[in-house]
Amino acid sequence: MGIYGQDWASYQSSTPDTAGLSFAFTKITEGLSYINPKWLGQRNHAKAAGLVWGAYHYPHMGNDVEAEADYFLKQVAWQPGDLLVLDWEGYDDANTDISHARQLQYKEQWLRYVKSRMPHNPVGMYCNVDYWRNVDNTSFCGDFLWIATAGRKAGDPGIQAKWMFHQYGDSPVDKDYCPLASTAELRAWAHSFASPTHQEDIVTPEDIQAVAAAVWNYQLPNLNEDGTRTGTSKAAFWWLVWQDVFQVQTINAIHAAALTPDQIKQALVNGTLKVEVSVVAKPSGT
Repeated sequence: MGIYGQDWASYQSSTPDTAGLSFAFTKITEGLSYINPKWLGQRNHAKAAGLVWGAYHYPHMGNDVEAEADYFLKQVAWQPGDLLVLDWEGYDDANTDISHARQLQYKEQWLRYVKSRMPHNPVGMYCNVDYWRNVDNTSFCGDFLWIATAGRKAGDPGIQAKWMFHQYGDSPVDKDYCPLASTAELRAWAHSFASPTHQEDIVTPEDIQAVAAAVWNYQLPNLNEDGTRTGTSKAAFWWLVWQDVFQVQTINAIHAAALTPDQIKQALVNGTLKVEVSVVAKPSGT
Protein backbone atom coordinates (compact mmCIF):
# COMPACT_ATOMS: atom_id res chain seq x y z
CA MET A 1 0.00 0.00 0.00
CA GLY A 2 1.14 3.55 -0.63
CA ILE A 3 2.40 5.58 -3.56
CA TYR A 4 5.71 7.22 -4.40
CA GLY A 5 6.93 10.59 -5.58
CA GLN A 6 9.94 12.87 -5.78
CA ASP A 7 10.82 16.50 -5.13
CA TRP A 8 12.79 18.46 -7.70
CA ALA A 9 14.87 21.62 -7.79
CA SER A 10 17.26 23.15 -10.30
CA TYR A 11 19.67 20.26 -9.68
CA GLN A 12 17.32 18.01 -11.65
CA SER A 13 16.49 18.26 -15.34
CA SER A 14 13.32 19.84 -16.66
CA THR A 15 12.08 16.36 -17.58
CA PRO A 16 13.00 13.93 -14.79
CA ASP A 17 12.09 10.27 -15.09
CA THR A 18 8.52 9.84 -13.78
CA ALA A 19 8.25 6.07 -14.10
CA GLY A 20 6.55 4.61 -11.04
CA LEU A 21 5.69 8.02 -9.59
CA SER A 22 2.31 9.35 -8.50
CA PHE A 23 3.28 12.86 -7.39
CA ALA A 24 6.06 15.42 -7.57
CA PHE A 25 7.00 18.60 -5.75
CA THR A 26 8.95 21.39 -7.44
CA LYS A 27 10.94 24.19 -5.84
CA ILE A 28 9.66 27.52 -7.12
CA THR A 29 11.28 30.27 -5.07
CA GLU A 30 13.77 31.06 -2.34
CA GLY A 31 13.78 34.25 -0.32
CA LEU A 32 12.80 37.31 -2.32
CA SER A 33 15.06 37.00 -5.36
CA TYR A 34 15.53 33.39 -6.48
CA ILE A 35 13.31 31.49 -8.94
CA ASN A 36 14.08 27.93 -9.99
CA PRO A 37 14.73 28.35 -13.75
CA LYS A 38 13.45 24.83 -14.42
CA TRP A 39 10.26 24.91 -12.39
CA LEU A 40 7.86 25.50 -15.28
CA GLY A 41 9.27 22.66 -17.36
CA GLN A 42 9.26 20.38 -14.34
CA ARG A 43 5.66 21.30 -13.50
CA ASN A 44 4.46 20.75 -17.07
CA HIS A 45 6.39 17.48 -17.30
CA ALA A 46 4.85 16.20 -14.06
CA LYS A 47 1.31 17.09 -15.07
CA ALA A 48 1.74 15.67 -18.57
CA ALA A 49 2.73 12.39 -16.91
CA GLY A 50 -0.47 12.43 -14.84
CA LEU A 51 1.24 13.20 -11.53
CA VAL A 52 -0.31 15.17 -8.69
CA TRP A 53 1.83 18.30 -8.47
CA GLY A 54 2.94 20.51 -5.63
CA ALA A 55 5.31 23.46 -5.25
CA TYR A 56 7.42 24.75 -2.40
CA HIS A 57 9.11 27.92 -1.18
CA TYR A 58 12.42 27.96 0.70
CA PRO A 59 12.42 30.89 3.13
CA HIS A 60 14.94 33.44 4.27
CA MET A 61 13.29 33.89 7.64
CA GLY A 62 14.75 37.31 8.39
CA ASN A 63 12.65 38.77 5.57
CA ASP A 64 9.06 39.98 5.70
CA VAL A 65 6.84 36.90 5.78
CA GLU A 66 4.05 38.16 3.56
CA ALA A 67 6.47 39.62 1.04
CA GLU A 68 8.11 36.22 0.63
CA ALA A 69 4.75 34.46 0.44
CA ASP A 70 3.53 36.87 -2.22
CA TYR A 71 6.75 36.40 -4.18
CA PHE A 72 6.09 32.67 -4.19
CA LEU A 73 2.40 32.91 -5.02
CA LYS A 74 2.73 35.30 -7.95
CA GLN A 75 5.03 32.98 -9.92
CA VAL A 76 2.38 30.34 -10.60
CA ALA A 77 -1.05 30.26 -12.24
CA TRP A 78 -2.39 27.98 -9.54
CA GLN A 79 -4.96 25.35 -10.40
CA PRO A 80 -7.35 23.32 -8.23
CA GLY A 81 -5.49 20.34 -6.82
CA ASP A 82 -2.07 22.02 -6.73
CA LEU A 83 -0.28 21.63 -3.38
CA LEU A 84 1.51 24.61 -1.79
CA VAL A 85 4.35 23.97 0.67
CA LEU A 86 6.66 25.87 2.98
CA ASP A 87 10.08 24.19 3.07
CA TRP A 88 10.71 25.00 6.73
CA GLU A 89 14.38 24.51 7.54
CA GLY A 90 17.18 26.91 8.30
CA TYR A 91 20.61 25.37 8.01
CA ASP A 92 21.92 27.81 5.38
CA ASP A 93 23.66 31.15 5.80
CA ALA A 94 20.43 33.10 5.35
CA ASN A 95 18.82 31.45 8.38
CA THR A 96 21.41 30.19 10.85
CA ASP A 97 21.47 33.50 12.75
CA ILE A 98 17.67 33.67 12.94
CA SER A 99 16.36 32.74 16.39
CA HIS A 100 14.16 29.69 16.77
CA ALA A 101 11.40 31.94 18.07
CA ARG A 102 11.49 33.98 14.87
CA GLN A 103 11.65 30.84 12.73
CA LEU A 104 8.59 29.48 14.50
CA GLN A 105 6.77 32.79 14.07
CA TYR A 106 7.68 32.82 10.37
CA LYS A 107 6.28 29.33 9.86
CA GLU A 108 3.00 30.06 11.61
CA GLN A 109 2.44 33.35 9.77
CA TRP A 110 3.44 32.02 6.33
CA LEU A 111 1.10 29.04 6.50
CA ARG A 112 -1.86 31.11 7.70
CA TYR A 113 -1.26 33.91 5.21
CA VAL A 114 -0.88 31.61 2.20
CA LYS A 115 -4.00 29.70 3.24
CA SER A 116 -5.90 32.98 3.42
CA ARG A 117 -4.76 33.73 -0.13
CA MET A 118 -5.34 30.18 -1.42
CA PRO A 119 -8.24 28.79 0.62
CA HIS A 120 -9.19 26.23 -2.02
CA ASN A 121 -5.82 24.49 -2.27
CA PRO A 122 -4.03 22.35 0.29
CA VAL A 123 -1.30 24.34 2.03
CA GLY A 124 1.23 22.40 4.08
CA MET A 125 4.71 22.26 5.51
CA TYR A 126 7.91 20.32 4.89
CA CYS A 127 10.44 19.87 7.67
CA ASN A 128 12.81 17.26 9.00
CA VAL A 129 12.54 15.47 12.34
CA ASP A 130 15.05 17.81 13.97
CA TYR A 131 12.93 20.86 13.20
CA TRP A 132 9.71 19.06 14.08
CA ARG A 133 11.01 18.03 17.50
CA ASN A 134 13.36 20.84 18.47
CA VAL A 135 12.22 24.04 16.77
CA ASP A 136 8.48 23.54 16.45
CA ASN A 137 6.37 23.63 19.58
CA THR A 138 2.85 24.08 18.19
CA SER A 139 2.52 21.12 15.78
CA PHE A 140 0.78 23.50 13.36
CA CYS A 141 1.54 22.47 9.80
CA GLY A 142 -1.41 23.85 7.84
CA ASP A 143 -3.37 21.26 5.92
CA PHE A 144 -0.69 18.58 5.89
CA LEU A 145 2.77 17.61 7.10
CA TRP A 146 5.56 16.45 4.82
CA ILE A 147 8.20 14.99 7.12
CA ALA A 148 11.80 14.17 6.20
CA THR A 149 13.70 11.35 7.89
CA ALA A 150 16.38 10.16 5.50
CA GLY A 151 17.62 6.71 6.41
CA ARG A 152 14.29 5.29 7.58
CA LYS A 153 12.18 3.05 5.40
CA ALA A 154 9.37 4.57 3.38
CA GLY A 155 6.25 5.08 5.45
CA ASP A 156 8.03 4.90 8.82
CA PRO A 157 9.16 8.43 9.70
CA GLY A 158 9.29 7.68 13.41
CA ILE A 159 6.89 10.38 14.62
CA GLN A 160 3.47 10.14 16.24
CA ALA A 161 1.99 13.16 14.49
CA LYS A 162 -0.24 12.62 11.46
CA TRP A 163 1.61 13.12 8.20
CA MET A 164 0.74 13.00 4.49
CA PHE A 165 4.17 12.71 2.84
CA HIS A 166 7.42 11.15 4.00
CA GLN A 167 10.77 12.02 2.43
CA TYR A 168 12.70 8.82 3.09
CA GLY A 169 15.70 9.14 0.77
CA ASP A 170 17.85 11.71 -0.98
CA SER A 171 20.05 9.83 -3.43
CA PRO A 172 20.28 10.24 -6.36
CA VAL A 173 17.13 12.36 -5.97
CA ASP A 174 14.83 13.18 -3.05
CA LYS A 175 12.37 10.31 -2.69
CA ASP A 176 8.94 10.59 -1.12
CA TYR A 177 6.15 8.31 0.03
CA CYS A 178 2.41 8.87 0.59
CA PRO A 179 0.29 6.32 2.47
CA LEU A 180 -2.76 6.76 0.23
CA ALA A 181 -3.62 3.81 -1.98
CA SER A 182 -3.46 5.38 -5.44
CA THR A 183 -2.77 8.46 -7.51
CA ALA A 184 -6.52 8.86 -7.93
CA GLU A 185 -7.03 8.90 -4.16
CA LEU A 186 -4.32 11.53 -3.70
CA ARG A 187 -5.79 13.62 -6.52
CA ALA A 188 -9.25 13.38 -4.97
CA TRP A 189 -7.83 14.50 -1.61
CA ALA A 190 -6.04 17.45 -3.22
CA HIS A 191 -9.21 18.50 -5.06
CA SER A 192 -11.36 18.13 -1.94
CA PHE A 193 -10.16 21.57 -0.83
CA ALA A 194 -11.63 23.24 -3.92
CA SER A 195 -14.84 25.23 -3.64
CA PRO A 196 -17.89 23.84 -5.48
CA THR A 197 -17.37 26.44 -8.21
CA HIS A 198 -13.84 25.16 -8.79
CA GLN A 199 -14.54 21.46 -8.71
CA GLU A 200 -14.63 20.08 -12.21
CA ASP A 201 -17.69 18.28 -13.53
CA ILE A 202 -17.07 15.17 -15.55
CA VAL A 203 -18.72 15.57 -18.97
CA THR A 204 -19.16 12.43 -21.03
CA PRO A 205 -19.56 12.23 -24.83
CA GLU A 206 -23.17 11.25 -24.18
CA ASP A 207 -23.68 14.48 -22.23
CA ILE A 208 -22.28 16.49 -25.13
CA GLN A 209 -24.58 14.77 -27.60
CA ALA A 210 -27.59 15.36 -25.37
CA VAL A 211 -26.85 19.08 -25.07
CA ALA A 212 -26.17 19.40 -28.79
CA ALA A 213 -29.42 17.63 -29.66
CA ALA A 214 -31.41 19.83 -27.28
CA VAL A 215 -29.98 23.01 -28.82
CA TRP A 216 -30.28 21.73 -32.38
CA ASN A 217 -33.96 20.85 -31.99
CA TYR A 218 -35.01 23.77 -29.82
CA GLN A 219 -38.26 25.36 -31.05
CA LEU A 220 -37.95 29.10 -31.62
CA PRO A 221 -41.39 30.66 -30.97
CA ASN A 222 -42.66 33.66 -32.96
CA LEU A 223 -39.45 34.03 -34.89
CA ASN A 224 -41.08 35.72 -37.91
CA GLU A 225 -42.80 39.09 -37.88
CA ASP A 226 -46.10 37.53 -39.01
CA GLY A 227 -46.16 35.30 -35.95
CA THR A 228 -45.24 32.09 -37.71
CA ARG A 229 -42.60 29.83 -36.27
CA THR A 230 -39.56 28.45 -37.95
CA GLY A 231 -39.48 24.81 -36.94
CA THR A 232 -36.26 24.47 -34.99
CA SER A 233 -33.08 26.27 -34.17
CA LYS A 234 -31.37 24.54 -37.06
CA ALA A 235 -33.26 26.93 -39.38
CA ALA A 236 -32.29 30.11 -37.61
CA PHE A 237 -29.86 30.40 -34.71
CA TRP A 238 -30.39 34.16 -34.54
CA TRP A 239 -28.67 34.29 -31.22
CA LEU A 240 -25.47 33.24 -32.96
CA VAL A 241 -25.70 36.20 -35.31
CA TRP A 242 -24.56 38.52 -32.54
CA GLN A 243 -21.53 36.35 -31.70
CA ASP A 244 -18.52 35.30 -33.77
CA VAL A 245 -20.40 34.14 -36.87
CA PHE A 246 -20.24 37.12 -39.22
CA GLN A 247 -18.22 36.53 -42.32
CA VAL A 248 -15.03 38.57 -42.46
CA GLN A 249 -16.32 40.49 -45.46
CA THR A 250 -19.48 41.46 -43.59
CA ILE A 251 -17.53 42.63 -40.56
CA ASN A 252 -15.26 44.75 -42.76
CA ALA A 253 -18.24 46.26 -44.58
CA ILE A 254 -19.99 47.14 -41.34
CA HIS A 255 -16.81 48.68 -39.99
CA ALA A 256 -16.22 50.72 -43.18
CA ALA A 257 -19.80 52.00 -43.22
CA ALA A 258 -19.69 52.84 -39.50
CA LEU A 259 -23.16 51.37 -39.03
CA THR A 260 -24.89 51.72 -35.68
CA PRO A 261 -26.48 48.68 -34.01
CA ASP A 262 -29.93 49.97 -35.00
CA GLN A 263 -28.84 50.35 -38.64
CA ILE A 264 -27.43 46.83 -38.64
CA LYS A 265 -30.69 45.47 -37.21
CA GLN A 266 -32.77 47.31 -39.85
CA ALA A 267 -30.48 46.09 -42.64
CA LEU A 268 -31.01 42.53 -41.47
CA VAL A 269 -34.80 43.01 -41.44
CA ASN A 270 -34.76 44.59 -44.94
CA GLY A 271 -32.58 41.83 -46.30
CA THR A 272 -29.89 44.24 -47.46
CA LEU A 273 -27.42 42.67 -45.09
CA LYS A 274 -27.13 38.91 -45.18
CA VAL A 275 -25.30 36.76 -42.69
CA GLU A 276 -24.37 33.18 -43.32
CA VAL A 277 -24.41 31.05 -40.20
CA SER A 278 -22.74 27.67 -40.00
CA VAL A 279 -23.18 25.34 -37.08
CA VAL A 280 -20.48 22.89 -36.22
CA ALA A 281 -20.60 19.76 -34.08
CA LYS A 282 -24.30 19.15 -34.65
CA PRO A 283 -25.63 16.08 -32.87
CA SER A 284 -25.09 12.78 -34.55
CA GLY A 285 -28.03 11.43 -36.53
CA THR A 286 -29.37 14.88 -37.56
